Order: sequence, then C-alpha cells, then structure tokens
Amino acid sequence: MQDPQYPAKRPWEPQAQPQIRLTDAQRDSVIKVLQEAFSQGQLDEEELDERTGLAMKAKFGADLAPLTEDLGVTPHGSPHRSAATSADSSARADPQGPGPKEPLPSTPVERVVAAIGHGGNYLFPVVAPLVLFLASDRISPYVRRQAMESLNFQLFCIVGGLASLLLFWLVLPIFAVIAIALGWAVLPAIASVASLMGSNWRYPTPYRFLKDD
Repeated sequence: MQDPQYPAKRPWEPQAQPQIRLTDAQRDSVIKVLQEAFSQGQLDEEELDERTGLAMKAKFGADLAPLTEDLGVTPHGSPHRSAATSADSSARADPQGPGPKEPLPSTPVERVVAAIGHGGNYLFPVVAPLVLFLASDRISPYVRRQAMESLNFQLFCIVGGLASLLLFWLVLPIFAVIAIALGWAVLPAIASVASLMGSNWRYPTPYRFLKDD
C-alpha cells in the first residue's frame, strides 16, 4: 500500500530534471571571462586567483554563476545577460575552445611564466616547457599553449637535427642543421619577448607533435 506521506508521481506531473555536470570547456570559458575582467581592472590578482580556483573545482552551472554575476555586461554589450551566461553560450557554440591561432587573454604573471618556458630552453631544453605544460593544464590556457609551442619547437629541433645528421652525406641536411641551430639560438629569445607582450607566439615549424585538443 502506498504511503500517503510519499504519494507516487502521476504521469502528468513534471519530473525533476537532473543537473548536468560541467565540461572542461565550460570551466575554461568562465576562466577566460575572469581573466578579461582582471585585464580591465574589475578584479585584482587575489580575486582572480580565488575565483579561478573555484571555477576549476565547479561541478554544476550553479557553482559558476556567483563567480561572474558581478562583472557587468557581456562582450556583446547586452546589459541583461551576465558574463556567466555569455561564457556558457560560448562553450556550447565552440566546445573545444579557442583554436590554435586565436589569441588568449593573459595576466602579467602568466606572461612572465610563459616567457620562462621559452627562455628556459637555453638551460633546460625540453624539460622547462614540459614541466610548464604539465603544470598549467586546466590552470592557465595561455601558459599551456605557449609551453606547448616551446615544447613542439624543441622536439622539432631534436628530431630534425638527428635526421639531418643521419643523412650527413647529402648536402641539403647540412644546411638544415645550420638552420635548426640558428633557430634554436635565436627563436626562444624572440618568443620570450613576445610572451611578455602577451602575444600568441607560434614557432615557424612545419610540423607540431602536440596539438590543441
């Protein structure tokens, strides 16, 4: 017999909808909104770090709403839509996030860290960008992309250099080794300066071993 305190749901009564868990792309889109707010002076560095940490731990959309609801209008200029709504719509429109050629917002601290990832190759080739690439996953999209670029360049230099040495008896590989050596000596320094300026730096390599998801 049915307990009267807990009557069964009738077919015509609305059923409760389960909450859908957030994706990484949705969390990243809100983090980009926070970084943009920081660059415009709406948040200080401590607030940015605190809200970014909460965004990374968020599981449902309701967890993200308080992080952006006080940041004002959307980039489209609509005063009636919050930044969280804009970020959620952006994530649905582009679930993979910005493409490899799209610029990413960055803070001054992130630019310095990205520059270290490039310049660190002079002291710790491959190791410096690899550590940053692994540590920045889901924390700083800008640092992650720059570390990935630096790591790709180092891998290209190693593979290209070894292949050229194996074909040393040909003339063309000799020029390839010289070009790779010059690039390795000059390009990381240029990349460091570009990162300090917030540029979306890309090394002029014909092949990349690691790519954006």
